[in-house]
Amino acid sequence: MKKIKVQQLSVEKFHRYGTYAQMVDPKGDATGPKDGELVFFRDMVQQTLSDSPSFSTLLVRPRPFVINVGEYHDFTCEVSMPLDNDALVWVAPAGAATEVPVDDIEVFFVPKGTLLCIRPGVWHHAAFTPDKRNLNVMIVLPERAYMTDCHVAEIPAKKQLEIKL
Repeated sequence: MKKIKVQQLSVEKFHRYGTYAQMVDPKGDATGPKDGELVFFRDMVQQTLSDSPSFSTLLVRPRPFVINVGEYHDFTCEVSMPLDNDALVWVAPAGAATEVPVDDIEVFFVPKGTLLCIRPGVWHHAAFTPDKRNLNVMIVLPERAYMTDCHVAEIPAKKQLEIKL
């Protein structure tokens, strides 16, 4: 099985897939002084939605580091944020609607508290927990988008990738 290496998340490497921001202990612009009792870090990530946002939680249990299925959404960004553990997230550029472009997959180490906004059409699937602990991921999509705007494709066994830490 072909192996793929995990890389650190960076704006330069992730921009083709979407945007992200460190939501816990952010370093961005704030209204007012950053040493005040209340510090509001504004407009860190934008998500375009066609409907009301729905907030969900995905429980990720430890499993083999094998990329064997992918999905994408035609009409919406998918926002996700690892809440209580770091995550391994894979993405691939938007492209053919029927087959995951396995040769173009990239895997990123996403620190807990980092919010990702994945663009429409970008291939992805559930995060992996990098250790033996469970991981809870907040997912934000329009209501029922997982049923009305979710294209899923299995990856044939001979093309599956193993994530290498």
